[in-house]
Amino acid sequence: MNSIRQVPSRVKSRRTETILGAEREHFEKQQLTSISKAINSTETPLKEKHARRIILGTHREKGAYTFWSYAVGLPLPSSAILSWKFCHVLHKILRDGHRNSLQDCMRHYSSIAETGLLWNNTRDRNGYGQLVSLYPKLLCTKMEFHTKHSEIPPSLEAADEVLERTAGTDINNVFQLTVEVFDYMDTELRLAEAVLRQLNMSIAISTLTSGQCKLAPLIQVIQDCSHLYHYTVKLLFKLHACLPADTLQGHRERFHEQFQSLKTFLNKARDMLYFKRLIQIPRLPDSPPNFLRASALAEHVKPMVVIPDEEELEEQEEDEPEPLIDVSAAQPSMTSQPQGDIFDQAFGPPTDGFDDRDLQIEHLKREIELLKAELEKIKGEAQRYITQLKSQINSLEAELEEQRAQKQRTLVENEQLRMELEALHRRNTEHESMQTNFFEAEKRSQATELRYNKLKEKHAELVANHAELLRKSADTVKMLSATQQTQEEIERTKQQLSFEVERVRQESDMKFEEQRFDMDKLRRELEEKNAEIQKVKALLQTSEKAGEHVNSSMAALQAEKERLTQSVNKKDAELSSLVKEAQLKEYTLQQERERTIKELGELQGKLKEKLSHEEQLQQKLLDEQFALLQATVTEAENIIQDAVSTIDDPLHLSCSSSPDYLISRAEATLVSIDKVQAGHSEYAKTMRDAGSLVRALTKFSHLTADTIISGSATAHMAPTDDADRLTDQCKSCATQSLQYLRNLKSKASLKGADPTAIQAAVQKILRIGKDLRPKGLDVGKDELGDMVDKEMAATSAAIEEAVRRIDEMMNQTRKDKTGVQLEVNERILNSCTDLMKAIRLLVLASTDLQKEIVEGGRGAASVREFYARNSRWTEGLISASKAVGWGATQMVDSADKVVLHTGKYEELIVCSHEIAASTAQLVAASKVKADRGSKRLGVLQQASRHVNEMAANVVASTKTGQDQIEDKDTMDFSGMSLIKLKREEMESQVKVLELESMLGNERLRLGELRKKHYEIAGVPLEQPSQDNGLRASPLMTAAPSSPKPSKPSLMKKPALAQKPNIPPKSTLR
Repeated sequence: MNSIRQVPSRVKSRRTETILGAEREHFEKQQLTSISKAINSTETPLKEKHARRIILGTHREKGAYTFWSYAVGLPLPSSAILSWKFCHVLHKILRDGHRNSLQDCMRHYSSIAETGLLWNNTRDRNGYGQLVSLYPKLLCTKMEFHTKHSEIPPSLEAADEVLERTAGTDINNVFQLTVEVFDYMDTELRLAEAVLRQLNMSIAISTLTSGQCKLAPLIQVIQDCSHLYHYTVKLLFKLHACLPADTLQGHRERFHEQFQSLKTFLNKARDMLYFKRLIQIPRLPDSPPNFLRASALAEHVKPMVVIPDEEELEEQEEDEPEPLIDVSAAQPSMTSQPQGDIFDQAFGPPTDGFDDRDLQIEHLKREIELLKAELEKIKGEAQRYITQLKSQINSLEAELEEQRAQKQRTLVENEQLRMELEALHRRNTEHESMQTNFFEAEKRSQATELRYNKLKEKHAELVANHAELLRKSADTVKMLSATQQTQEEIERTKQQLSFEVERVRQESDMKFEEQRFDMDKLRRELEEKNAEIQKVKALLQTSEKAGEHVNSSMAALQAEKERLTQSVNKKDAELSSLVKEAQLKEYTLQQERERTIKELGELQGKLKEKLSHEEQLQQKLLDEQFALLQATVTEAENIIQDAVSTIDDPLHLSCSSSPDYLISRAEATLVSIDKVQAGHSEYAKTMRDAGSLVRALTKFSHLTADTIISGSATAHMAPTDDADRLTDQCKSCATQSLQYLRNLKSKASLKGADPTAIQAAVQKILRIGKDLRPKGLDVGKDELGDMVDKEMAATSAAIEEAVRRIDEMMNQTRKDKTGVQLEVNERILNSCTDLMKAIRLLVLASTDLQKEIVEGGRGAASVREFYARNSRWTEGLISASKAVGWGATQMVDSADKVVLHTGKYEELIVCSHEIAASTAQLVAASKVKADRGSKRLGVLQQASRHVNEMAANVVASTKTGQDQIEDKDTMDFSGMSLIKLKREEMESQVKVLELESMLGNERLRLGELRKKHYEIAGVPLEQPSQDNGLRASPLMTAAPSSPKPSKPSLMKKPALAQKPNIPPKSTLR
């Protein structure tokens, strides 16, 4: 000991470095031993203690650097079993290793993926090749997912708050995260299905080492799947809360498939004997969660996987014992160069083995300290586990209390439903008594038919109430049964919860006993280590023999060094010869490169010449196209100028044309202008293809010239003002066309040329042509006679149909209505029937008068010729006949709505006024050409007066019925105070002013509507009458004869209703 104290400080620091180096060397050797025993080609399952040492090594060095330094040298392509075990160990490192292991593994991502691709196309006799091709895909997916989402650890043990924070609030991120979790789950399930597909489900196969070797990685798969299933459920419920159900139909289908696959996998694994002693597999529900119901999230239970530790001691006993430290490697390194140690030179060799024992004692002390720290860590973990179990017990007790409160609420609701059921029974009893009274009253109620009908309606109402009560009773019984079932489920849940609480307490006691047993075991191990210290002292004596063995090994190494030196010299000679060959090849390649560059220059020159020649040809083609365009433009100018000269030609004055032909030419010209504009824009962009513009200009010139000549010819037959305007527009069109064509002649102004001015001129010509069209019906004059007969027949048919519908409404209202309502409906329908009969007589009288007029005025001409000669008068008859038929149809529709309470009485009054005006129009149209002394004219006038009387009756009956139907509340102001009366008076005045304002606005709107009606009809309001003083009808469009023709314009609208004079209300003073 005195010699050690005299050692200088620099010697002590070197001794400390030596100790640390020996400790590092021991750690690396221990890791190498564990890796070699864990990853081998033997078809046996991975032992947990080897995997645990590798995982603890990652925590010690805070990464997986040491593991990968040995793993990169493993011959993975040579053995599928070796690759399978490598993937298993890597899976455990990712799950349970240090958090920095993920970054170390990502550096070897390509190597892991290449391993899977290598075995994807390779098959071995044991079937491991297919499994190895799937396992690296799972590991790569796992590394990618956790690298992207670093908040979630590779063990997937994260709280729901971490998952919510990772998903975020953006629904697109939630959607993407859900898809990634689906892909993660698919890789896990594919590996599990491949393993189970290779093994049959017998118990014997899971007890064999070959089967256990394949089944061992499924423990990590089960742990991953339980968390992934929980994450998927949480994310899908969040998606359904923000997106419509149809959008997530694919997600739900994919989840159902994964749910069934996962449930099948867990059920098969639960039946295997191998898993029963290694892992406690959770059970999934019978059916997947219903994501369409948000409350189903509360029913979801996270599956929990439990890994017991009872087999740890058995596995340690099965493996051969290892020495705590191995000094056989450290001792030679210390004795290999005794002459170079400064301590030996200064003080001589140390005493026999003293320093080595001191080193071992210090090393053992450090290991004891590490074991104590590990023991404290185990105690802390046990305490945390106990705390977690207590918190789970508290949460279960809280849920139990909540279930009890729910049960109490259910009992209260059950009592309420029972009371409602008793009330329903009492109502049923009352109903039975009422039904008995009804039967007795029915026997006595056969005196009058009216009373019988009322009792019959009452009976129907009671039957409906009875059916409703029966339905409510059935619903109550169903609710009561559902409540009883709910109560039974609550009792069962209570029993299950109590059982779970007791089981959790037992498990916590068992864990506590296990921790106590582990502490005793650690004490025994400490005693065993003290005994091993004595054994180490004995081992020191054998170290000298090992030194001699090292010397012999050094001699062998020296011989090996000489042999390697000779081989290196030989390789240097070979390398020099290869360098010379490479220089020769480089010189040859340089010459070939120079020759290739020279040939490339020649080819580029030829290419430039060819391109210049092609550019010349292209320019020549463009010049020829432009020359063709110029020739086309010149020809178009000649055509239009010829048309302009034709206008001024005196011989052209004898030519005439119809407005219809002018309109057709103008419309065709507008179409050709659009084509010219499209071709011009296309040519102006590239200045290359002028074909479309040339074709469009050719057609445009001919159509424009035709339009100009036709417009001039049409002007010869038009009034002076219209003729002057049409001639000016034709000349303007020619001027604009020539200007546009001049712009097309030069390239400078070609792009700015615009045919919009031509288009505007042609459109003006088109509008003038439409104005010159003759006003009238769009039928020939030869067809006017047939139109009169058809319209009169259609009017008669419309009146007959109206009478028939009124009779049907009368019969229906007598069946459905009683009392005042029946009286009002009968009065209105009777007045409508009388009005229809009067209109029918009016139409017959008008028809007879027309026949008399035609027979007296046509002379030798036919009936059609008479109507054609008096076309204005004929059009007036047709318009009046349509008006009468339309009025009759509208009258019936309005009466039907009033009877069914879907219309307004005012509609019926307005229809009566319209019918009176229409009949006046028909009488005036018939009266124009009749003789003053004609008897048939007197009959027609008498029928007209009768129609007016019947229309007044309809208005009177409608107003009387309205007064009878509408209830008017009596105005009782006896209970109001002075202030309240004043407030009511002011509110009434406000309503009066509002209604007066609305009435004035509506009158103005009615006047404007009537003016617009005449404007749309195409007849001025003050147009003088033609053809014997008859003014044409505003409706000049023929319509097909039908019982319901379109509404015609009336001959004269009645004057606007005057504003009523409302006397001012006396105010209270």
